[in-house]
Amino acid sequence: MITGELKNQIDKLWLEFWQGGIANPLTVIEQITFLMFCRLLDINETRDEKRSKRTGQSFRRRFNDDQQHIRWSDFIHIEDAERLHTLVRDEVFKHIREHNSDTRFGDYMKDARLAIDKPSLLQKAVRMIDKLPLEAGDTKGDLYEYLLGKLTTAGINGQFRTPRHIIKLMVRMLEPKPNEVVSDPACGTAGFLVAVLEYLLETYTSPDGVIRETVTLENGKTEEQAIYTGDLLDQEQWAHIKGKMFHGFDFDATMLRIAAMNLYMHGAEDPDIHYQDTLAQSFAEKFPKAERDGFDVVLANPPFKGSLDEDTINPAILRLVKTKKTELLFVAQILRMLKTGGRSATIVPQGVLFGSSTAHQALRELLIEQNQLEAVINLPSGVFRPYAGVATAILIFTKGGSTDHVWFYDLQDDGFSLDDKRDRLYDSDFAGDLPKVLEAWKGRDKKTATGKKNDRTAACFWVSREDIADNKYDLSVNRYKEVVYEEEQYDPPKKILARMKKLEAEIMKEMDELERML
Repeated sequence: MITGELKNQIDKLWLEFWQGGIANPLTVIEQITFLMFCRLLDINETRDEKRSKRTGQSFRRRFNDDQQHIRWSDFIHIEDAERLHTLVRDEVFKHIREHNSDTRFGDYMKDARLAIDKPSLLQKAVRMIDKLPLEAGDTKGDLYEYLLGKLTTAGINGQFRTPRHIIKLMVRMLEPKPNEVVSDPACGTAGFLVAVLEYLLETYTSPDGVIRETVTLENGKTEEQAIYTGDLLDQEQWAHIKGKMFHGFDFDATMLRIAAMNLYMHGAEDPDIHYQDTLAQSFAEKFPKAERDGFDVVLANPPFKGSLDEDTINPAILRLVKTKKTELLFVAQILRMLKTGGRSATIVPQGVLFGSSTAHQALRELLIEQNQLEAVINLPSGVFRPYAGVATAILIFTKGGSTDHVWFYDLQDDGFSLDDKRDRLYDSDFAGDLPKVLEAWKGRDKKTATGKKNDRTAACFWVSREDIADNKYDLSVNRYKEVVYEEEQYDPPKKILARMKKLEAEIMKEMDELERML
């Protein structure tokens, strides 16, 4: 968590950019990202220099002897705004473009340029970023998440993120493991991938860094003792997490740079992020190991609105579902991207659940008959307000096998108001029905699917494959949820009429008194 003071610093920095004539939130975040990266390079260089001096071990330097003047700790002291602007534009950003050019991270920075034209704005931004606590890993990630939250606030150009509390629910339901490979085929700012990284840190690291176990003493009593200090992840697992675990694809170059920096800020030093349309034939050609049977886990909130030209779509996807609608194509492609036994949590518009077209029904039949559709989580229609009022749902499915029963949950309260303001209703950002969904999911038991305990009037319940197939594979929760109607009791008409006459008499009496007063 970041404090109100740190939030105020980010707010002031954002305001400086807006007042300086840069209003597009993507541009603001991109420029702040570059400057944060400059400072992080210097922070990491200083850290390695101290370690090398202490241990005598060499390291890969980020700045040569003739580049010391472009280190953050050096140019931060330049008082002349024009001179600072020239140095940052011509030399510092050149270094950003060329830094680690042989790595995937270097690819994201090869088009970096300074978009701040006013020297005074750059000087203010540099000084304000210098005050941010980027040395602290947790705070650094939280700061960047708060910065990305400005996309939701601004909502310009249709750019807004999936709400973090919904992402957190999806990640916790899938429970990714540290040895798995995770992807998002439309990653945006990499919110899902970062949430997986945070989940792993939360799950596989003790709160205070000390792992304990209960041991039995010689006298028969038990005592909790520290086994060792550190993480529950070994070096091989950490290497996997930092460089091989996360794979994201998007066709917005600015978003990719932000996504790469978001993961970098959270500890994934070399994420596999690519400029690529995952529905295109070119994706299959460039990434054959990724586009088919490549991932253990896929988390996604793919674009809903859109209709593509058929000749631009990978024919292998069209063989699964013949359509031009992106929301159907993405689900089919996610199935292709998963390994057999791999699992996904994907957000879809509710039209996918009940659409009557041949393509809609074919996709749902594919999920049910040739894969294991585990759950359908109905979301409130206000989750994406104020930018989209479309009703959505989360599909959780596993590739391969077939479905016998589907678990439904009708989520009504996501912890925020469902109007355009989306005000937080509780102290926690994971509140309302979200903890209930997670608890019910972990405690679900298919043995209750055919018994009396399967109460379809409750928030969650089971529906059989046969029942779904009989309804043309309709997956809308209202199709199967039973509503109990309470009969209203009304007084007899004569009694109601007598009350009305009495009220009318009282009104006439008061009017007579008013008339006498006049």
